[in-house]
Amino acid sequence: MCLICKCYDETETLCNCLQTDYHFEYTECDSSGSRWRVAVPNPSVECSGLPDPVKGKECTFSCASGEYLEMKNQVCSKCAEGTYSLGSGIKFDEWDELPAGFSNVATFMDTAVGSSENKADSCNNSSWTPRGNYIESNRDDCTVSLIYAVHLKKSGSVFFEYQYIDNNIFFEFFIQNDQCKEMESTADKWVKLTDNGEWGSHSVTLKSGSNILYWRTTGILMGSKVVKPVLVKNITIEEEGSSTCIERPPCTSKDFFQIHTPCDKEGKTQIMYKWIEPKICREDLPDALTLPPSGERKDCPPCNPGFYSNASSSCTPCPQGTFSDGTQECKACPAGTEPALGFEYKWWNILPSNMKTSCFNVGNSKCDGMNGWEVAGDHIQSGAGGSDNDYLILNLHIPGFKPPTSVTGATGSELGRITFIFETICSADCVLYFMADINRKNTNVVESWERSKEKQSYTHIISKNASFTFTWAFQRINEGQDSRQFINDMAKIYSITVTNAVDGVSSSCRACALGSEQSGSSCVPCPPGHYIEKETSLCKECPANTFLSIHQVYGREACIPCGPGSKSNKDHSACFSDCTVSYFRDNQSLNYDFSNLSQVGSLMSGPSFTSRGTKFFHFFNISLCGNEGKKMAICTDNITDVTLKDMVAESEDFSNFVGAFVCQSTIIPSDSKGFRTALALQSNSLADRFLGATVETTLENISIKTDLFPPSPSKVPDVHFFYKSSTVTTSCENGRATVVTMRCNPNKPDQGELSVPSSCPAGTCDGCTFYFMWESAEACPLCTEQDYHEIEGACKKGFQETLYVWNEPKHCIKGVPLPEKRTSTCETVDFWLKVGAGVGAFTAVLLIALTCYFWKKNQKLEYKYSKLVMTANSKECELPAADSCAIMEGEDNEEEIVYSNKQSLLGKLKSLATKEKDDHFESVQLKSSRSQNI
Repeated sequence: MCLICKCYDETETLCNCLQTDYHFEYTECDSSGSRWRVAVPNPSVECSGLPDPVKGKECTFSCASGEYLEMKNQVCSKCAEGTYSLGSGIKFDEWDELPAGFSNVATFMDTAVGSSENKADSCNNSSWTPRGNYIESNRDDCTVSLIYAVHLKKSGSVFFEYQYIDNNIFFEFFIQNDQCKEMESTADKWVKLTDNGEWGSHSVTLKSGSNILYWRTTGILMGSKVVKPVLVKNITIEEEGSSTCIERPPCTSKDFFQIHTPCDKEGKTQIMYKWIEPKICREDLPDALTLPPSGERKDCPPCNPGFYSNASSSCTPCPQGTFSDGTQECKACPAGTEPALGFEYKWWNILPSNMKTSCFNVGNSKCDGMNGWEVAGDHIQSGAGGSDNDYLILNLHIPGFKPPTSVTGATGSELGRITFIFETICSADCVLYFMADINRKNTNVVESWERSKEKQSYTHIISKNASFTFTWAFQRINEGQDSRQFINDMAKIYSITVTNAVDGVSSSCRACALGSEQSGSSCVPCPPGHYIEKETSLCKECPANTFLSIHQVYGREACIPCGPGSKSNKDHSACFSDCTVSYFRDNQSLNYDFSNLSQVGSLMSGPSFTSRGTKFFHFFNISLCGNEGKKMAICTDNITDVTLKDMVAESEDFSNFVGAFVCQSTIIPSDSKGFRTALALQSNSLADRFLGATVETTLENISIKTDLFPPSPSKVPDVHFFYKSSTVTTSCENGRATVVTMRCNPNKPDQGELSVPSSCPAGTCDGCTFYFMWESAEACPLCTEQDYHEIEGACKKGFQETLYVWNEPKHCIKGVPLPEKRTSTCETVDFWLKVGAGVGAFTAVLLIALTCYFWKKNQKLEYKYSKLVMTANSKECELPAADSCAIMEGEDNEEEIVYSNKQSLLGKLKSLATKEKDDHFESVQLKSSRSQNI
């Protein structure tokens, strides 16, 4: 503040500075290695009469460790007991506020076309935030730089500690000179990830002259999950300045911890309290706590399965080849059986030898050396810790995994599993992390649970034989304040079970295979794909198209049938597709061959945008058929840094890629955040086991939503490939599932086109089941005889051609080819035309002749009939009728009709027609004039 004083002449002026109004600093070293000590007013203080500058200590001067440079007298002084000092150099270890010389610059590095100024304005409040003992980066998707400039007359170095556990935020440290050019010493500016709850360190050489230090972070927000910030502390720059010693604080409950002693011969354990070492607190200050009394005795729980009590205070592992349930002595496994190796921890008197616990705080070292978890009889629970934001850590180390002796040759996707039962009791935003480290390379978060969770079980599948370290880390709150408000929030683990552990113990025995000639001999390994026959205890190969279960090798039921459209590999360790599928419908067989689509197909869906407008894409790789069960689709956390060759060469140790039938990565394009290359992150497996291929819409409790894709325009049925992932998450209790629908589309040749549902651009609507549509002409069924028809040509010169053409539209490929053109002999049409004309003419003449004949005959009959009628109506004879009206000899017939004796062709036909009727004429009595006269 500004102090105004009145002088004797009534004028106002600044008052003289007090010693508390200023502090001393050194100027930069000159070319001769000299510098000056100057007085600098404290912030918000204005005063006059500052001490004059004096010659400072030479630039090469430094204080020893445990001493500090007292600037007033420029001498090294010893730190008081319980305090510390770095000696020479500048060390920024207090972050209650941003130290002088540091600045924040926030931008929104989205250079994509159409990005608006509103995005940049939204980053105005984004910055690095001091949290007491450390400084914390931003949690949003802005790009924020923490900048500090220093000028050195000779070379030096910068050192800092950091915690960087979330790969959804990018962290880089680099140095520029006063021309804004990056220094060669920070060519590799990307900072490595650290394990959860542990501090990493980073140091870089500084050249003489101006050095501008940049700590820059960029968050990538995917969904609603907030990124974990980068934490930085203990920034140390050689040369220049001084440090002070820190006072010892009063003792609190954070300065001691509780342990259980091993069981004594009476089966009792004692609760003991100990100070955290080194002890830096004081018990003689007001409100300071003293160490609670120790010695309370409690009953010890029994030994864990696989261990036994040897009349001592500790539990001992059973010898090799024996087993125990923890309450009895170890016994040898019966003939024909072998120990089921593993670990089953369900009683917690002492921490097992392959487990350890620790406490870690990102901002201080107060809980270092403190037990993060405490054994509590039937469970193990998170400890008190030093503060609410401590990470309470529990580790379990397993040197390797192997299947049982009888299935040594198994090469399935599961070698073992770890299962634990837990619950969390929280009143704040607590988090329990479960992590796995492979071959001590890098610790990755497998699953996490927030807030209170009911007692439940979780299982993680082990698919490779490697050294594993499993970690449970519990944090009550994720805030920088050193508070103790939620000490009653805790996590409890009731049991931890690990199967097929290399150095495990046995709580039971399981059947094993025996030698064929020595029925009582020790166990022998079965060849790959063989199960143990119950009657003989001998190895027997699984039937065709079945795979051997890793959990059950005893009995025929250990061989699990493969799904439709799949077959087992040679070792019966997995089922795979040979890219062929057959389907019978309406007495017709449809056969598909997807061999030309067996290569890995890729799909980039999007773009999508975060809530802050950051552009990203979903990238998928799909290996439709694999290679006899081998998963060929590979996704890596940075596709620009790792080649496929490198990944294959380091497949055992490389932890940044996954191999599966279907895998996914999130791609941040280079133009989205101003990076030099595109970045890939969040790579994970969506499918590591092939279930089958069928036209049905349901397989192994996986049902396809038929309304996600438009219906097929053709009548050819779609073929669905079903896959399963063994990874179980909180939201997907049964693991993830993937369905790839193959659709026949003649308009899309070769590899065709991959797509995801328009309503679910990420490929999934619930995060558990993923759907893909693969349209291609190669997805059409093989052609058969029903897919073509024949066309007959005209008969020319005694020959006729028959052609074969495909039915339109054509919805088949390969298969049966079109038959060749066929030629056959035939009769010409001229001959049969002449024969037909002749027969027709003859028939016409015959009909005309018959018509004329019957017409003439009808006329004569009518004439005779009329004559008879006229005669009958004339005057009757007066005399009795004569016996005969016939013409007597010598009389003339006045009504004589004369016929020709010569018969014509018609006459002959007439005689033939009337031949049978001559005998049926009746006699008619005719009257004539002659008879009347008589």
